[in-house]
Amino acid sequence: MEKLQTEQKASSTTFQVSEINVSYRPKVKASERPKVSTSKEVYDILFNNWDLDKMELLEQFKILLLTRANRVIGIYEVSSGGMAGTVADPKLIFSAALKACASSIILSHNHPSGNLKPSQADISLTQKLRTAGSFLDIDVLDHIILTSEGYISFVDEGLI
Repeated sequence: MEKLQTEQKASSTTFQVSEINVSYRPKVKASERPKVSTSKEVYDILFNNWDLDKMELLEQFKILLLTRANRVIGIYEVSSGGMAGTVADPKLIFSAALKACASSIILSHNHPSGNLKPSQADISLTQKLRTAGSFLDIDVLDHIILTSEGYISFVDEGLI
């Protein structure tokens, strides 16, 4: 009897799986989305949408999601960390890009110290994400490091 109950339990849970739904509801009409073509335009959008109370307090990593025409779909906050760093998980980055049907992304993070020089970890992460993006046909166009006083673009500096 006990064996029969165990078998019934096993068979009833075999087909119980979660259904995954993907949805995307833009808040801005396609024609009203800003178009970016320079690192300064990207910086201005990021800076104006950053919580300035956190700019010098902790490190945050965000991505700008773009259409094929470089129109901004949105900004996604990947992580928020401490004074010395934060985690940029490629799975979270590309899941957001895929969900938004982004054709390309621009990486960004702030340096609370005010130092605009990219670390070796910043450079390595950028290369890793560019490689991953190439497999998904999602271009990583740039990586912007922001501070309260300015920014640096990996493309402008020849790092990409």
